[in-house]
Amino acid sequence: QVQLVESGGGLVQAGGSLGLSCVASGPTSSIWDMGWFRQVPGQEREFLATIRRRDGTTTYANAVKGRFTISRDNAKNAVYLRANSLKPEDTAVYYCAAKDWGLEVTTAANYAYWGQGTQVTVSS
Repeated sequence: QVQLVESGGGLVQAGGSLGLSCVASGPTSSIWDMGWFRQVPGQEREFLATIRRRDGTTTYANAVKGRFTISRDNAKNAVYLRANSLKPEDTAVYYCAAKDWGLEVTTAANYAYWGQGTQVTVSS
């Protein structure tokens, strides 16, 4: 069973930046894509970004394109999210996720493995 552990959330002022990390453990060779989602209470989990472990191909949601950057370090089984120019509406619990080959990358239900989530709060 793949396990994901996020770190790096916290409180930041609007316009500031934050870095999130996620480390995978277990049978990580089965992981094809790793991504980041976020969720606000009462709303569905929102896709942010994903990266393909094999070749680094990235996909971003329009809401964060140009502000957020996803990267990976396969040697550490890690994926990172750098969030710049943060806005109060970026406040949410941020989740790391991983999935196998062949499933559409922006759909949360296609990800089999999830971290516990880390809170990001952006103050105005």
